[in-house]
Amino acid sequence: MEHIILYAIVPIIVVMLAGYISGKKGIFTGDDAKKFNKVVLDYALPAALFVSIAQASREMLAKDIKLSLVSLIGIMLCFMIVYFVFLMFKKNTGADAAVSALISGSPTIGFLGFAVLEPIFGTNPSVALVVAIVGIVVNAVGIPVGLSLMNASLEKQHPTGKKQSAWKPVIHALEQPVAWAPILAVVWVLVGIPWPDWASPSFNLIKGANASMAVFSAGITLSAIKIQLNWQAVLGSILKMVMMPLVILIMGLFCHMDPLNLKMLVVAAALPPAFSGIIIADEYDTYVATGTSSLTLSVILFIGFCPLWIWLTDIALKMF
Repeated sequence: MEHIILYAIVPIIVVMLAGYISGKKGIFTGDDAKKFNKVVLDYALPAALFVSIAQASREMLAKDIKLSLVSLIGIMLCFMIVYFVFLMFKKNTGADAAVSALISGSPTIGFLGFAVLEPIFGTNPSVALVVAIVGIVVNAVGIPVGLSLMNASLEKQHPTGKKQSAWKPVIHALEQPVAWAPILAVVWVLVGIPWPDWASPSFNLIKGANASMAVFSAGITLSAIKIQLNWQAVLGSILKMVMMPLVILIMGLFCHMDPLNLKMLVVAAALPPAFSGIIIADEYDTYVATGTSSLTLSVILFIGFCPLWIWLTDIALKMF
């Protein structure tokens, strides 16, 4: 636990605090954070995912089929539960519920995945596969579903006469490097093309900026947003920090997943809500204040829930 706190959580707090202070002092602004996020999502993270997966083997991918299925079913199940829970409240529209699902029903794997998992589990292809698989679920499945639900609700509120294709959000998501880069790497491995060692340094240079820039940018983003805690924000944090890792843990035990993969997946599921949900909320001017408050509270709670879920997973694995 001391190792997890000192090597995974404390560095995140320090770097995020540096970004927060920089934002409060005006050194960087919310617009700067968006530019940093673009570097992470379009360059650093895709490079990290591609080179890490390309170094894996077919046997490793075959072994991780359970990981893929549990990730897809578990995360999307939680995603839809959050959507329907928040849809039940009278004041919330379908768009509000969709944003809630994009935030509290999705882990911020792209921004904090490597930053949290590598210090705990080491730098290896297995960590990259967990980040890649969860990232594909969040970016190539969750975001299109959330945008489709949001657009359907907004169309009912403000009819335009033009009906958008249901496939448009899916195609848009798959066009993003963070979605197609890991898919391309998986195809590379399945085809059986050996990855040359001399190619890795070119990817590793930009890959190294992924975790640090993502966490620093998150601090700037938090400094630029007004926090308003309310009971819906608290509920969103509970659903994200308690329900999602619990669902993943139960499903993983039931499917007899590899213990190490299960531990990594539970920690990934316990990550704070996806920052992409806040970006989408801000773009559509929907549920911004409550969503941001839920994200901020979850970031604080993660300090305690990360080691707690690792401990609980270890106990569960010994029992089952």
